Amino acid sequence: MIKEVNIEYDWSPFLLADYSAHKGTCIAYQPTDMPEIYEPYGGMPDTYVLENTTIHQLWWDDNKYFKELGDLLDVEVKSISTIKQPPGNCVTRHRDFFYKIKTEYPEDTRTPVRANIYLEDWDPGHIIQYEDDKGECQNSTHWKAGEGFLWDEGHEHISMNAGLKAKYTIQVSGFLKE
Repeated sequence: MIKEVNIEYDWSPFLLADYSAHKGTCIAYQPTDMPEIYEPYGGMPDTYVLENTTIHQLWWDDNKYFKELGDLLDVEVKSISTIKQPPGNCVTRHRDFFYKIKTEYPEDTRTPVRANIYLEDWDPGHIIQYEDDKGECQNSTHWKAGEGFLWDEGHEHISMNAGLKAKYTIQVSGFLKE
C-alpha cells in the first residue's frame, strides 16, 4: 500500500530543532536486515561509508504532535522522527520494517504504516526514489512542504541529497485508523 499525502502544518518546530545531538548511518544493519536487496550486488558496496550516508535523526514524543499529525493522516501514531540529511549523503535502498512498533505491539495484527513527509519545498538535488504498487521505481522531486507518501513495509525506497542544502523529512509511524 502506498498513497500520496499532502497536509498543511506548521513545520517550524521540526526545522528549528538542534540536529547536532545525533549523527548516524543505516549501512551497518541494512545488508543484514535485507539480504535480498544487497546479496545480488555482492553486499553493501565499500564506497558507502559514514561520510556519505550520514543522517541526523531526532525522535519526538510530544502527544500534541501525535494527535495533530495522526488526525491529519488518519493514523494511530506510535512514533515520530525527523531527519536532516546533509548535502552529499544518501540513505541506501531499503524497506521500513517497523521493528520498534512490532516489538512494542507484538499482539497488534494491523499493518504498520509510515508517512514520509517533506518539511520544506524541493531544492535541486533532493530526491526520493520509491517502489510503487506495481513494483516500478518512481522519482519524487519538485515537492512542496507537507507533501509526501504513506506506505507499508512493502516498498523499497532510497533518499538522496545531491543538492547544496540539507533535506528535511518527518517520519510518522503507526497504524491506519479503523
